[in-house]
Amino acid sequence: MPTVLLADGLRFVIYPNDHRPAHVHVIGRGCEAVFELHCPRGPCELRENYRFSRTELEGIASVLTADLDWMCKRWRDIHGDF
Repeated sequence: MPTVLLADGLRFVIYPNDHRPAHVHVIGRGCEAVFELHCPRGPCELRENYRFSRTELEGIASVLTADLDWMCKRWRDIHGDF
C-alpha cells in the first residue's frame, strides 16, 4: 500500500487498486479516515471517519489542504485521471 505522505505520526495512503473519485486514506493511532480530494482544486472533504476526534480531523484536513497539489499528483501517477 503506497504511503504518499507521513505527517504527525499518520500515514496518508492511496491504494493502487482503489476507485474514483480521488481520495486518500489516513491511518494511525488506531484510527482511519477517508478524505475525498476534489482534485485538482479541492477542497478536501471528509467521507468516512473511524475514531479520529474532531480536532484530529481538522489537523488532517489542514495537512491535506497544504499538500493538495502533491496528493492530486500522486493520485494521477497511480490511477491516471481524477
